[in-house]
Amino acid sequence: MRVAGVVLVAWALTACTAPGPAPVSDRSARRTAVKTEAPRPATPQISPSTNGQHTVQRGDTLYAIAFANGLDHREIAIWNRLESADLILVGQVLRLTPPPGGVEIKPLDDEPAPNARPLAEPLVLQEPQAVLLPYSEANWAQVSNARPVTAVTPAAVKPAPVAATPPANAPAANVAFDSWLWPADGTLAGRFGAAGGKGIDIVGQRNAPVKAVAPGKVVYSGSGLRGYGRLLIVKHAGEYLSAYAHNETILVQEGETVTAGQRIALMGDSDADRVKLHFEIRRYGKPLDPLNYLPERS
Repeated sequence: MRVAGVVLVAWALTACTAPGPAPVSDRSARRTAVKTEAPRPATPQISPSTNGQHTVQRGDTLYAIAFANGLDHREIAIWNRLESADLILVGQVLRLTPPPGGVEIKPLDDEPAPNARPLAEPLVLQEPQAVLLPYSEANWAQVSNARPVTAVTPAAVKPAPVAATPPANAPAANVAFDSWLWPADGTLAGRFGAAGGKGIDIVGQRNAPVKAVAPGKVVYSGSGLRGYGRLLIVKHAGEYLSAYAHNETILVQEGETVTAGQRIALMGDSDADRVKLHFEIRRYGKPLDPLNYLPERS
């Protein structure tokens, strides 16, 4: 019996040391796949200048630089002798103030009224050197040294051409303010001028469509302006700019032409405390109250 017990124990030890892989539970099959979003390309931040200059960084545009500093992009181009608003180079230092003796561009409606000054000497009145005659065939012949004109029968008179009236649905040459559209649906939460606001805030749902208010061209798309998040700037006729800030996703690119009502972005909360669209209208770099240009909402 003792021998049989020893054999049994030896057989058990041999079975425990038999070669072969130990069973391992496949935990990787139970892992939940995590989808990561590709990092967005970084855009250099553009802050208002404190020394009257701006050093161009990669991704900057003249419109964005002007927008950040409340200037007209044409002024910056003239002050720096730029042939085109698109011809700026990385590392180039742009002046943001007029050079000595330079002429500043201002809208006509911002020019002050001229001041009238009295003349040093009284005005000398002179008699006219000609006599005003009433119109008649004889007087015409006299002043023109020609014979009187023969009367013309009405049948021989050709009607003057009349300018064709454009149809009611013809597109206007410039942006008509009453044809601008609201950029998004939502609740109006912030007004122009409130707490220094340069536009209005529309609170809505994440990924709600953001639309172009009028036809134009995208002149900036990026995250380079502090406090605006992912920003779009569209240039319209008449030197008007419309700006759309805090977007979740931008759907158009710089240089692209957009139509009124076209989806250009999705609403978000980039660089904001809540999901909203911050919308501005500017002309010659000057912020304007959008509610004076957008149609009334029912």
